[in-house]
Amino acid sequence: MEMHETVEAYLEANPEHQDLLIKLRTLLNSTELVESVKWGVPVYTLSNKNVVGLAAFKSYVGIWFYNGVFLADKAEKLINAQEGKTQGLRQWRFDSEAKFDEKLILQYIEEAIQNQKDGKEVRPQKKPLIIPDELKEELASDPQIAEAFENLSLTAKRDYAEYIATAKKEETKLNRLDKILPMIRDGIGLNDRYS
Repeated sequence: MEMHETVEAYLEANPEHQDLLIKLRTLLNSTELVESVKWGVPVYTLSNKNVVGLAAFKSYVGIWFYNGVFLADKAEKLINAQEGKTQGLRQWRFDSEAKFDEKLILQYIEEAIQNQKDGKEVRPQKKPLIIPDELKEELASDPQIAEAFENLSLTAKRDYAEYIATAKKEETKLNRLDKILPMIRDGIGLNDRYS
C-alpha cells in the first residue's frame, strides 16, 4: 500500500474514485473533525482520537468508524470488514454515486462524533500471560532468569511466552528458549532489536 503524506496526494492517487472521495471529504470537513493522514490515508479525529477514516479500494470507497460498534445503524449500512477480528471498527461502502445520501451519512458522522465525546471506545482486550512449560521450567530452575523475567514489561513477557508456545516441534521450542535466555537475562524484550 502506498503511503501518502497529504489528503491531496491520496485523492490524486485514486482518480477512478476521486469524485466520491471529494464529496465524502467535503462532508467530513464540514464537521468539527480534524483532517489528518495516518497510515497513508485520510483520518478524521476529535481531540486526537480517530473517529472516521476514508479509503478507496478497487471496487468501492469506504468510510470506517473506529468505534462504529456503538452506532445505532438504523439504515443498516455498516459492516464488520473482518468478522471475528474487528471489535469496534465498522465500515460503510459506496460503490456508486447513486447511493450517496449526504444527510444520512452526516447523521452517522455526527453520531460517531457524539459517541467520541461521550467516551464510548472499544478497549483492546488484554491477552492473558500463559507461560509455556519449557519456559516455566527454566524460570523455576534459574533464579537469575526468573528475576530478570519478572522485571520485564507484561508485553515483553507475553512476547517471549508466545514465541515459545507457537513453535510446533519440541526441538524448536528448546532452540527458541536457548536463543531468548540471554535476552531475558539482559532485560531486553524479544522485539526491542526492531525498535
